[in-house]
Amino acid sequence: MPRHESTRSSSPRIRLIAQLRALGYANRAARELLDTGKVAYDGVPTADEGREVDPARVVIALNAPRLRPNRDLAVVFHDRHLAVVFKPPGMLAVAAPGRRHETSVVVGVRRLFGAAFPVHRLNEPTSGLMMVALTEACQTQIKALLFHHQVERGYLAIVRGHFPAAPVRVTTKLVRDRGDGLRGSDPEADEDDAKEAVSHFRLLQHLGPRASLVEATLETGRTHQVRIHLAERGYPILGDPLYGSGGSERLAPRLALHAARLGLRHPVSGEALLFEAPLADDLEQLCRQLRRT
Repeated sequence: MPRHESTRSSSPRIRLIAQLRALGYANRAARELLDTGKVAYDGVPTADEGREVDPARVVIALNAPRLRPNRDLAVVFHDRHLAVVFKPPGMLAVAAPGRRHETSVVVGVRRLFGAAFPVHRLNEPTSGLMMVALTEACQTQIKALLFHHQVERGYLAIVRGHFPAAPVRVTTKLVRDRGDGLRGSDPEADEDDAKEAVSHFRLLQHLGPRASLVEATLETGRTHQVRIHLAERGYPILGDPLYGSGGSERLAPRLALHAARLGLRHPVSGEALLFEAPLADDLEQLCRQLRRT
């Protein structure tokens, strides 16, 4: 269910495996729960036993659907109109030409609920929260919210370098081709060819000498906006094969970008909804690895 950040407790953090042991599960039983999607942190299944957690936010659901955390689609919220899901890295958001045999988020939601209508996308390597409408009317309403910038979207990114401590606001004009075939910023672009993009970045933590964990909040939702803005500021996202530089594309097994926050007013009920998802297992493990180097 959606919740507000203020409902979080501030209990001391411990490793997830230690919390399961404290609840009486032996190592083998705990591992079985983790591997089959029965353990959720902030509503998202996790198999990362080394993750540091707030015990109050760990839920064991023995009747939860069997799934592989960070590899299978997980439902975070749904009603008759809307589903919010956790997209694992490597899964398509919508079906792609020539890849119809692969399960996409929209196909997966349709199998679960009988209908699915896309409203926005996440890049294939990106993990995290994604909305899917369950009716055409809801699809139209959410697209209108997105068009009018009435959906709150936040990302977590692991970037190369030591990101500055002070918050950073980036406003640029994005074009489809900056001159090398890639999207990018062009201050001289004609208004008809460019779209304004506004991003806010905040340092969360330096990860050893080579990387930082950064929070990104979007005012606009342009294609590759977070990736472009961070790269152009000199802090490319690790694992980015398009905009990475200085070896940053080789420091992570995939694009180290995670859709961590979604906020909107429900288009039918009017209820204020806020969803937050912790880092995907592979990125949480990458953070620990970088801190040790």
